[in-house]
Amino acid sequence: MAWRRRIVQFFGFRQSIVALLAMVILVGMGERIAERFLPIYMLALGGGIISVGLLNGLNNLLSALYSFPGGYLSDRLGYKKALLIFNLIAMTGYIIVIVFPYWEAVLIGAVFFLSWSAVSLPATMSLVSKALPQDKRTMGVTLHSLVRRVPMALGPVIGGVMITLYGEKTGVRAAFALALFFGFVSIILQQTMIAEGGKTAVAEKRPSRLFRYMTPSLKNLLLSDILIRFSEQIPYAFVVIWCLKDNRISPVQFGVLTAIEMTTAVLIYIPVAYLADRSTKKPFVVITFFNFTIFPLVLMFSHSFAMMVVAFIIRGLKEFGEPTRKALIMDLAPEDKKAGMFGLYYLIRDCIVAGAAFAGAFLWEISPQVNFMTAACCGLVGTIYFWIFGRDLKSAGI
Repeated sequence: MAWRRRIVQFFGFRQSIVALLAMVILVGMGERIAERFLPIYMLALGGGIISVGLLNGLNNLLSALYSFPGGYLSDRLGYKKALLIFNLIAMTGYIIVIVFPYWEAVLIGAVFFLSWSAVSLPATMSLVSKALPQDKRTMGVTLHSLVRRVPMALGPVIGGVMITLYGEKTGVRAAFALALFFGFVSIILQQTMIAEGGKTAVAEKRPSRLFRYMTPSLKNLLLSDILIRFSEQIPYAFVVIWCLKDNRISPVQFGVLTAIEMTTAVLIYIPVAYLADRSTKKPFVVITFFNFTIFPLVLMFSHSFAMMVVAFIIRGLKEFGEPTRKALIMDLAPEDKKAGMFGLYYLIRDCIVAGAAFAGAFLWEISPQVNFMTAACCGLVGTIYFWIFGRDLKSAGI
């Protein structure tokens, strides 16, 4: 039917893309069902607050370190085989937690499953780049970002029900068993529906050598993105404290604010992707960076729920060009090293930005205003830098 063909063409649906989106929902659902409740599970098993802190630190560390190996394996083996390996690694972690009911086993299992998103993201972006024409890549990345929100919303609800029915210990282990099942179904889908591709014989396993292939345009995007992530991470952990403790926003109201942020992001994804694919990507990335920059400033002057609503709408608008930015990374990366370059980009960015969270605590101790102002200044520098030196595919002459 004509209308069906138009929908397929508009969204860039291909069999591999549909399988990818299904995989993101299934594996993401398994991850979110259990992962959000790991702290209470560890406490129930006799682990203390320190063990929970170790889990949180492990999550941040692995998210930074797994990106590059994920990109290397995708370039070396092809994204189809790489995704199979990543799923099996995550499922190994699930089995460890299911079989061994000890908090130490959770930390060991977390090494395998906690950063599935980070290790698989380069392969996912490579698949999108190969499966779709250039004028549909932003739409493909956007659909991936949009679909990721499904398990984020539904996973904790299902996990909460299982804990209510079976208790903290049995409920979390049952959630991991369900995650294991979702992982098996995901493997069947990806191996039967995703086309082969993405393999290259020149995959580079040394970050220092791969860095030489990073184009000046991509380096400019990376530098500005690091500054923008400083703007995000410096106040990140303290937003809830500012709202609940400093301005007496209730937990329910904070939940509403978070829902407003998520709704704003979801509503703008598809229209922005359509426009970005039909024009240059740089303006959309600049607008995204601008929203990152002004959020801490608006939040600093927000002392009522109504003003908080405005601030969190702006926070949702920071997703305005996020899929576009990811698509731009793939555009600017060398054709035969896209997954590896994507992984290297995130390795460099996240390792540097990890320090911003620690810096934010010292700045907050001085005053919340110093924290917010410092974050905004970092964002402003990053936005202006990309505005002046940033390039997209067309302006870079690639």
